[in-house]
Amino acid sequence: MYNIAKAAFRNKNSTVASLLYSHQSRSISRQSSKLVKPERMAEKEEDKKVTRVLFCGPHLPDSYNFTRDYLQPYPFIQADVAHFRDVPEVIKNYHICVTLLMQMDSYVISRATNMKLIMQFGVGLDGVDIDAATKHGIKVARIPSEGNGNAASCSEMAIYLMLGLLKKQNEMQMSVQSRLLGQPTGGTLLGKTVFILGYGNIGIELAKRLKPFGSRVIATKTSWPASVMNSDSSLVDEKGSHEDIYTFASKADIVVVCLRLSKETAEIVDKKFISSMKKGALLVNIARGGLVNYESAYQGLESGHLGGLGTDVAWSEPFDPNDPILKFKNVIMTPHVAGVTEFSYRSMAKVVGDVALQLHEGLPLTGIELVN
Repeated sequence: MYNIAKAAFRNKNSTVASLLYSHQSRSISRQSSKLVKPERMAEKEEDKKVTRVLFCGPHLPDSYNFTRDYLQPYPFIQADVAHFRDVPEVIKNYHICVTLLMQMDSYVISRATNMKLIMQFGVGLDGVDIDAATKHGIKVARIPSEGNGNAASCSEMAIYLMLGLLKKQNEMQMSVQSRLLGQPTGGTLLGKTVFILGYGNIGIELAKRLKPFGSRVIATKTSWPASVMNSDSSLVDEKGSHEDIYTFASKADIVVVCLRLSKETAEIVDKKFISSMKKGALLVNIARGGLVNYESAYQGLESGHLGGLGTDVAWSEPFDPNDPILKFKNVIMTPHVAGVTEFSYRSMAKVVGDVALQLHEGLPLTGIELVN
């Protein structure tokens, strides 16, 4: 079955994949009719006194809606949203670009002739060609996850996915439909060892929430400050570095992926990693789909070595609802909403709005993390 699934869904040249791609494109096109189109595509004389912000993509709509709400008192800041396919044509008219899961490659960036800043509505910048932006004199920034509710929201989603797998969410729904009581028999976080792969802001918030459940927390980080590494931290029971990830995976009942996606971390959860996990251990991903190798996850589920997969992110987004990985009853997928809460989104909308105001007034940019 795996080979059939792989041929159908991983080969871009296959007939099935082509049909699915066409269906997906039509689906996105239908969504685009709901988008608020940029009102003025060509720059006019009066636009020269306006700072223009472009949100790129049909997804994560409240990022734009909440930012527009925040900027209502400031008519000299104009916020628009455009579909992915329209961005290359209109981006030249904007000063700030907010990427919403769009690939900002060198071609798109080369057309952003008035752009001063490209920023993500959140933490990840894996879709932005930072070198190309630097070459064209454009700053690139992310919104730090601490202080705006994003890290807390993502850690709560990790708890949700862990509990969903432990309590066998999909099987419970089957029992409801079949009018069965007292089944399935689930598990608890009590007594479980949870490996946080990537102990950053989200990992810290997750560790805080796991302790009251009675879980043992182990974590790896590229480098630990000496003050933390040598301290008797009450949050982390065992600390390790990147070289320890396979050893830690072998100790864990649950692995939670919290890393940023980069060339170094892409597909870090591969066949070797999953094979090193305990038989029946659970895998949860709240970071980026590209951190987990699709074939390895599929094989782990099919063989029964992987006890369950809970993921808020996918290998390509939006994810195909007919993908064969979703046939497994021990897979829970959510639509990239770990950080999508009103509190976090209004907090990040304020950051975007404030940055636009600062840029308009020629002030230093605050509240964001510049990466070039």
